Amino acid sequence: MSTTAGCGSLQSSATEVGGERMTDDRPVRDGGTLTVALNADPDKLDPTLAQTLVGRTVFAGMCEKLYDVDAKGKVVPQLATALPKVSDDGRTVTFDVRKDARFSDGTHLDAAAVVTSLLRHRDLAGSARATELAPLKDAEATGPYSVQLTLKQAYVPLTAVLADRSGMVMSPTALKKYGKNFTNHPSCVGPFTFVERVGGDRIVLAKDKNYYDADDVHLDKVVYKPIPDGSVRLANLRSGDVQVGDQMVPVDVKSALTDNKLQLFNSPSLGYQGIGINVGNTQGLGKKPGKIDTPLASDVRVREAFDLAIDRDLINKVVFQGMYEPACGPISPEAALAPGVKSSACPKRDVAKAKRLLKAAGVKTPLHIELKTSTTPEWSRIGQVIQAMAKDAGFAVTLRPTEYATMLEETDDGHYDAFNSGWSGRLDPDGNIASFLQTQGAMNAYGYSDQKVDDLIARGRTEPDAGKRATIYGELIRRVNDAHALVYLYRQKNYVVAGKDVAGVHVYGDGLIRVKDAGYAK
Repeated sequence: MSTTAGCGSLQSSATEVGGERMTDDRPVRDGGTLTVALNADPDKLDPTLAQTLVGRTVFAGMCEKLYDVDAKGKVVPQLATALPKVSDDGRTVTFDVRKDARFSDGTHLDAAAVVTSLLRHRDLAGSARATELAPLKDAEATGPYSVQLTLKQAYVPLTAVLADRSGMVMSPTALKKYGKNFTNHPSCVGPFTFVERVGGDRIVLAKDKNYYDADDVHLDKVVYKPIPDGSVRLANLRSGDVQVGDQMVPVDVKSALTDNKLQLFNSPSLGYQGIGINVGNTQGLGKKPGKIDTPLASDVRVREAFDLAIDRDLINKVVFQGMYEPACGPISPEAALAPGVKSSACPKRDVAKAKRLLKAAGVKTPLHIELKTSTTPEWSRIGQVIQAMAKDAGFAVTLRPTEYATMLEETDDGHYDAFNSGWSGRLDPDGNIASFLQTQGAMNAYGYSDQKVDDLIARGRTEPDAGKRATIYGELIRRVNDAHALVYLYRQKNYVVAGKDVAGVHVYGDGLIRVKDAGYAK
């Protein structure tokens, strides 16, 4: 992923929107408050438990990681001082951490704090990091600032894993003091520190005087406001009530193109959006899959029929102005290994075949399905399009708009037929696959279980040869697609609109708005 030079403005043709412009490095002045409009209210502000992209955006302002991702999609040190050293057998990993870092509560960062956070990520009940850190056998401080990890087996994705929430280090003082209530008192190393959260209204961060690079942080405060409706986010941008709009959708981006007071940042996405189907989640997330006695859950022919009823190209055209990309797998073209992964093309809509499959499955039509969707206008439109398409094949889809955090809770508990399931994406393919598709994976809300897929995931994690890994993931994706438990639909672009006077914002392929260097242009 490369950047496009120059600042430019939104006064350009729509065809230019596809170009990548991820940074604005104009000089900025000190002071001021930056208000960022999010498309949903984040879930828990606890790196161990959190699952949402909007939550990651808030974390980007207050919780640094051992490693980060740069503008070119490469992993670089952040709290660690260098990339890790790995033993010949791949089972011992060592790295050092910064000596000048303090958490927002004043506690010094050291190796012991890193160990505490890593083991919490791995072991805490309900941890969304458990699957990606399952290969971690032990972690220990071998010196004041030196960490040694012992792995159960070689684990190729580890560095990429530590460049996200599994690599976020939390204050051991705050963890001991607040325990499960850490989410309301988060303390990490970062340019900004948590001040307050008013549910559904705002999250407020203030410049952290304890931050090791505080002299280069320009803003006094950053405020994150959930505004699910993109047109309302855009209206707030135009009025100046907010200065940055996150996850702007194409229809609003095109509308903004005429406004010379606004600027656009965009980058390719590493993630995907689709529909998750409950095929075995009877006891809740992370529990042993059970049997669900419905045609959709129990018969793959019914799920394939539902998939074949969908026209991905039409969804992209009707809902997203053709500015996204149809998708039928978890690996973005921007991800590591992507060029070598051979996967089948997206299936074309085939209503006749869908009807034949339903007839062969012996189901009575119309077959009723409830589809939970988030309350954004975009998913309302997607739901309506899918509802109409599925009707042609013999499905009667009922839409159930649900506030996003509530939807996560309900789907994690298994209370659904189908729901809009998406992921912001990771550079290493394992980060888009294992937690969702491995049996009892930390975010496998579908209750999906396939021993051959589990074996392929394990092989992909341990195989050091890039070509062989690509072959493994190609086979894995084909097998997952044949199960139709997660129906991939499209891959979005990361569109961020900001006021023209905002500078220093960085938006990379992970979709996060980085505000460390942000401020108002001089």
